[in-house]
Amino acid sequence: MLQPTYRRNLLQPVLVCCALRRAPGDRFFSLSIRQLPLFCLVFAPLLLVGCSSSSNVSRSIDLTSAKYVGREACVKCHQEQAKLFAGSHHDLAMQPATEETVLADFNNQTLVHHDVESLFYRKDDRFMVRTEGPDGGMADFEVKYVFGVQPLQQYMVELPGASQELAAGALPRVQVLRLCWDTNRSEWFYLPPPDVTEKLEPDDDLHWTGIAQRWNTMCAECHSTDYQKNFALPDSHGALATETASRDRLQTKQASTGIYNSTFMEIDVSCEACHGPGSMHVEMAGQWFPGWSREKGYGLANLKLTAENQIQACAPCHSRRNVIAGGFRAGDNFYDYYASQLLTESVYYPDGQILDEDYVHGSFIQSKMYHKGIRCTDCHDPHSARLKHDGNQVCTSCHQHPVAKYDSVSHHFHKPESAGAQCVNCHMPATTYMAVDARRDHSLRIPRPDLSLQIGTPNACTGCHLELTNVPEDKRPSLRLYQDWMLAAREGDADVQAELDRANQWCDDACNKWYGESRRRDEHFGSAIYAAQQGLPDAKSQLERVLEKTDFAGPAIARATALQELLRVDPLAAAESAERLIADSHPTVRAAAASAILGTDSPNKAVGLLETALKDPVRSVRVEAARNLLNLPSHLWSQSSSAAFRNALDELRQGLQYSNDRSGAHLALGILAEQEGRYQQAIQHYEAAVAVEPGVTGPRTNLASLLERNLEMQARSGSLNNDALLLRIQALRKEELQLLERDVNLLPDNAPIQYRYGLSLYLNRDLSDDPQDALEKAAKHLVLAAELEPEQAQYAQATAMLFQHMERWGDALQWAEDAVRRSKNDPQYVQLLQSIQAQASTASLPPANGN
Repeated sequence: MLQPTYRRNLLQPVLVCCALRRAPGDRFFSLSIRQLPLFCLVFAPLLLVGCSSSSNVSRSIDLTSAKYVGREACVKCHQEQAKLFAGSHHDLAMQPATEETVLADFNNQTLVHHDVESLFYRKDDRFMVRTEGPDGGMADFEVKYVFGVQPLQQYMVELPGASQELAAGALPRVQVLRLCWDTNRSEWFYLPPPDVTEKLEPDDDLHWTGIAQRWNTMCAECHSTDYQKNFALPDSHGALATETASRDRLQTKQASTGIYNSTFMEIDVSCEACHGPGSMHVEMAGQWFPGWSREKGYGLANLKLTAENQIQACAPCHSRRNVIAGGFRAGDNFYDYYASQLLTESVYYPDGQILDEDYVHGSFIQSKMYHKGIRCTDCHDPHSARLKHDGNQVCTSCHQHPVAKYDSVSHHFHKPESAGAQCVNCHMPATTYMAVDARRDHSLRIPRPDLSLQIGTPNACTGCHLELTNVPEDKRPSLRLYQDWMLAAREGDADVQAELDRANQWCDDACNKWYGESRRRDEHFGSAIYAAQQGLPDAKSQLERVLEKTDFAGPAIARATALQELLRVDPLAAAESAERLIADSHPTVRAAAASAILGTDSPNKAVGLLETALKDPVRSVRVEAARNLLNLPSHLWSQSSSAAFRNALDELRQGLQYSNDRSGAHLALGILAEQEGRYQQAIQHYEAAVAVEPGVTGPRTNLASLLERNLEMQARSGSLNNDALLLRIQALRKEELQLLERDVNLLPDNAPIQYRYGLSLYLNRDLSDDPQDALEKAAKHLVLAAELEPEQAQYAQATAMLFQHMERWGDALQWAEDAVRRSKNDPQYVQLLQSIQAQASTASLPPANGN
C-alpha cells in the first residue's frame, strides 16, 4: 500500500533532472529531442547510483551544519504545501496580538473568578487586561501574543525583569493568562489547573504569574520554531555572601529569579520545525544542476524512510516526556533527547488509556497500528494537519477487507450514521482537557468493559450508556462528562461507582451477546499494573508475565512501566528481569532496566551491567546508567569504563543545565555534585534551586544537610562563621517545614508528601517550641503515609524507627513487623525488628487500652 509512494520518492531525482528548462540567454545547458537518448545513456547510470542510496540517506547524512532559513525560502518552490499549511493549527500556534489574530471580546468585558474581577479592554490599538498581578494587587497588562484558534484562545503578557535589557528580537519572561476565550461559545472563562478548586495565590507556582504558566519554560519549545530559551541566573546565586543576604534572597518575593532573552526563528510551528533546518536543502536547490548528493541527500531529514522516522519527528511536541538533552532537530533519534513518560498512576489508567494529557505519542506507541507500521500521515495531511477524509472513511480507506466488514451494523450494532456507528467513538474515545478541548486517545483500542469491571478502567461503551437519573439529583450537575464520573468514583463516591458498575456489566453482557467466542478477552498488561498499584498478592507474577511479552501484547512503554512497578513490589525480582532487559531492543525498556538493576543483591553484577549500558547507542540509556552507577560503591567501578562514565555524566549534566530555570534541574545537579565530592558546586546548585522556584520543597533540606556536614569547611572559607551558618541552617529547615505543611494541607492523600513532612518534623523537632508535640505530629503523618501506601516498606520502617525513638514499643513492634512483611524479609528490615524486640524485652510494655 505504501509502495507507490516509495517509488515516487525513488523517481524524484530523475523527474527533477528531466524537468530542467533553459533560462533566457543561458547557452550552457540545452537538449534537443534527438540528443535525449544520448543524455540518458550517459547520465542514467549516475542517476541510478544516486537513487540507490536514498533508502539509507537519513543514516549517513550529516546535517549538523544546516541552519534555519525561515519559511519564505521554502515557499518559493513549495507553493502547494504552503497553501495547505496556511491557516493550519501549526501555522496559528502562536501569533502577535493584532486585530486579525485576537478572537476575544475586549470591549470592556468582565469576568469574575474567586472574587477577582478581571476587565478586558482596548487602549488605543492595544489589547489590555486588568487582573490580579504577581504581588496580589490589581494591575494592567498588555496582551502581546495569542495561542491557538480553536476551541479556545489563550493570551500572553510580558513580565520583564526590572531594567532588563533585551537582545535584538528577544523576548523576556512571558506569562500565559488563565483567562481564556471559548471560541465556540464566544465567552470568557477562567481555566484552573485540573485538580485545583481553591483560589490560587500569587506566590503559588500554578498562579498565572508562576512558572507553570511561563511561556519560556512550558510552551515555547513546541509553539515556535528554533526556540532558544537563553535563561541566565543572577550573578548572586550560589554565593553565600552573608547570612542576612542569603536569608533575604530566600524570603523576599521580589527577589530576582533570573532573566530570559528568549529567541526563535519563527513565532509558530513552521516548515523547519518538522523538516529540520533548511539551509543545505535551499543551497542545493538553487544550484544550476539541482541533483541530490550521496553525502547530503536532499539536505533535509528523510522523514519518509520509515514510519519511525516520521513518528519521531512529531513526537517531541506530541508526547508527555522528560528532556534528556536540548537541541532536537527532525531526523534525530527521539530517545537521544527525551524519555517517554511511563504509564504512571497520575497520567494514565492502568491499561494505558489517557487520564491526564499525554499529547498522543504515549498512547499511539501502545497501539496495534503503531506496531504494524502505521504513521501519522496515514491519517493526517502533513501540511494542513487535517484528517485526510471525513467520518469513517479515515479508517475504511485502509480497513476495506472485505467490503463493509467494519463499517456495518453487523460490526458496531448501532444505527448507521449515529454517534455509536462512528469508528473513533468506540476505538478513540475523547477526553476533554482545558475545559473545552476534547482530545482523542490514540491507542486505538478495542473497548473492554470486562477490564472495567475488573480494574476500574474506562471503556467507550460505558461512556455512552450511563444513566444520570440513577444518581442523586444533587450530584448530577457535576457529572457532565464520562471523565467526571470516573473521577468521582476514584474519589470514593459510592453512588457514582454503583452506576458505573451497572453500566459496565450491561455493556459487557451486550458484547458477549454480539461477539460471542470471537470477543477479545486476552490478558492485558493493565491487569498487572493495577495489581501492583493496589498491592495485590499476585502482582509480581503478573508483572513478570508482562515482561515476557513483545510487540503489541507488550508495548515498550508498558514493559518499562511493569519493570518500574516490579522494582517497587520485589526489588530482587526486578533486578533479575533487568539483567535480561538491559539488552532489550527498545531504549525505553533498557533505560528502565538501568534503574531496576539497583534492586540486586550483587553490587558487582550491577556495576558490570551498568558499565556496559554506559556505551549504549542511545543517550537516554547512557545517562540513566550513569545516574544509577553513582549509587553503587566506587571501588567496584572499573578503570576501563572511566571514559564512558565521564562522557555519560557530562551528558547528564548538560541535559540538566538545559532546564536551568527549573528547581528540579538544580536539585539534581546538586545531588550529582555531592555524589562526586564537589561540595561548593552542590551548594551553588541548591541555592539556585531555591532561587528560581522559591516555593518548591526539597532544595532547602539538601542544602541544610550539606551545610551541617561541612561546617568546618565553610568556617575556613571565611564566607560565614559557625554561628551565622547555624542560624542559616535553622532558617532553611523552618522554611522547609512551612512549605511541607502547606503541601500536606493541599494534598492530604499524597503518601510521599505525608512521609516527607513527618520525617522533617522528627528531624527538626528541636526547632519546635514543643519538641514532644512535634514528635506526636511526626508520628501521625508517618502513620498516614504508611497507610496510604500499604506496600511501601520504607514508610513502615520510618514509622517503626520513630516509635522506637519514642519508646512506644508496641507500636514500634507492629510497624517493624509490617516493614518486614512489606519488604519480603529484607535483611535490613529484619535487623530493625530484632533490635526493637531486644529493646522491648527489657522495657515494660504499655498497658492495654482501658487498663
